[in-house]
Amino acid sequence: MSFPIVRNRRLRTSGALRNLVREHAYTVNDLIYPLFVTHGTGIKEEIPSMPGVYHYSLDRLQEELEETVGLGIQAILLFGVPETKDAQGTSAFEDQGIVQEATRFIKERYPDLLVIADTCLCQFTDHGHCGMIHHHPSTGRAEIDNDTSLELLARTAVSQAKAGADIIAPSNMMDGYVHAIRTALDEEGFHHTPIMAYSVKYASAFYGPFRDAAHSAPQFGDRKTYQMDPANAREALREADSDVVEGADMLIVKPALAYMDIIRSVKDNFDLPVVAYNVSAEYSMVKAAAANGWIDEKAIVTETLTGFKRAGADMIITYHAKDAARWQKGE
Repeated sequence: MSFPIVRNRRLRTSGALRNLVREHAYTVNDLIYPLFVTHGTGIKEEIPSMPGVYHYSLDRLQEELEETVGLGIQAILLFGVPETKDAQGTSAFEDQGIVQEATRFIKERYPDLLVIADTCLCQFTDHGHCGMIHHHPSTGRAEIDNDTSLELLARTAVSQAKAGADIIAPSNMMDGYVHAIRTALDEEGFHHTPIMAYSVKYASAFYGPFRDAAHSAPQFGDRKTYQMDPANAREALREADSDVVEGADMLIVKPALAYMDIIRSVKDNFDLPVVAYNVSAEYSMVKAAAANGWIDEKAIVTETLTGFKRAGADMIITYHAKDAARWQKGE
């Protein structure tokens, strides 16, 4: 049958009817809010390239946590900016590291707030790479030593779990990282600590503002030998499959906005929860355009987050989380 019997507009005639037939929507329960913590006192410093996102010292973190929890957000992704850096990223796995201290601070005050610890070395190394540097014996060229890096990443994950992290989120893209971390966590008795793996992480230009926020830009070269080529789709399934076999509990696709096809592909091929990471430049572009009056920020963000859900995301990591939660509450 066809027109005039079939009229697709019948189901769009009012807001109430459109609400009834709506296929996808996000709720505050889907949102994960990233937070940046640093050493010192009295620090609440706005990140220049990310309006509305701040570095917090622990003594100023309480006000942000109170607001976040009050909005109904149930999970945060924790990034640390250390006082000192070295070639091994030692402060990533120290008991008194900034992520560990912040995790204890948060869990003492908000035990039900899920703390997801980003597990990487780039913020903590003086060279800014996600793994250890090895100089090739014949060429002298600096390379990322995959297997040596795994040991330090596993130590970092265990130290974060001991501090009280509810979920470990390794973002380093070393081969075998999920296996190494899962083994180390299990050996230390953290059998029930899930791994939210950055399974599909592209070498993307959309990370620029984050590197400003985390002070993690590489000091030489780039990350294209371990992060994925943005042109590749089938490779995403190989990466995700490796992590599933090694024991991942959730699979992140990062970035999200330019990779909705990848979110859908991962969702269709694996039965684990899929996480879309709405990254820094995706956020900052919206903020810049809204500040210039070029777009309706609420409408754009709502459409974008809904798009991630439509693509197959079960959870969304986003710097828009607080605003999105307010809009859900009608504020």
